Amino acid sequence: MTQPTDIRRVPAALTLAAHGVPVLPLRAGKGPFGNCRTCARNACGGRPNMKTPGPCACPYPCHAWAAATTDPHTLNSPQWASAWRTAAAVAYHPGGAGMTVVDLDNTAAITWARATLPATRTVPTTRGEHWIYEGVMQSVNAVKPGVDIKSLMSYARWLGPGTGTTAALPAAVCALAVKQPSTAHGAPQALTVPIKGQSGACPHRTPVYLDRGIAMAVQRITDAGSAVHATVYRAFLAVLSTHGRCGCLTEAHTARLFTAAQAKGESVRHCTDAWTNARTALGL
Repeated sequence: MTQPTDIRRVPAALTLAAHGVPVLPLRAGKGPFGNCRTCARNACGGRPNMKTPGPCACPYPCHAWAAATTDPHTLNSPQWASAWRTAAAVAYHPGGAGMTVVDLDNTAAITWARATLPATRTVPTTRGEHWIYEGVMQSVNAVKPGVDIKSLMSYARWLGPGTGTTAALPAAVCALAVKQPSTAHGAPQALTVPIKGQSGACPHRTPVYLDRGIAMAVQRITDAGSAVHATVYRAFLAVLSTHGRCGCLTEAHTARLFTAAQAKGESVRHCTDAWTNARTALGL
């Protein structure tokens, strides 16, 4: 009898899982395997539209990215065996591994990244490159022509470890997740809050002080297990109380804060309201 561990994709998946990288099989065409009969059309009630983890504990590789796991018993289970036998590739959940992948699909996108983003670990793909950063954010497709961001609630193909040293997730990537103001009819879904402070002169000695404050606020939001609304407001309040009266806050800084809040489920409107309320409380 053939054991699941004999399937050629499983050893690679087990190696990744042992290093804390949640993995799942991909069928031909780079798509995830469909839900089982019990979970079809989300009849199980879990993970609706694959946007949020739900109560479903299906033993099969269901719910796309949400099926990604580091559990060797699940990866080696009979329920996953048929998927591995026909799998075309191994995929992983970047956000679950604490990473963000900037997926560059063509030469123009690579040229833009080299001119704009800090160097980091790079993995060649069939059409371009994956630039991998340490840190998580919301996933967004088509942030620029040929550029997708894969992190939370997304998956990426495993194409090897790549080369180079993994850099911290830069503000320039986080800023890409914030939608630009719409010129079409309807309510704008963009960062439309005041940025500049009152004096226009920054009293801080170095930009490192501001960067550390933003990083601490982002971490506070990311670590929130409950009371996300209140945590976001307090984080915004802390940043503005220190940096809101000078001219050092930029759109890139606030984009990092908004991105962290949106990754925890906050809408752009909620972020804007929290920012405005914090400014009002401080008299800005």
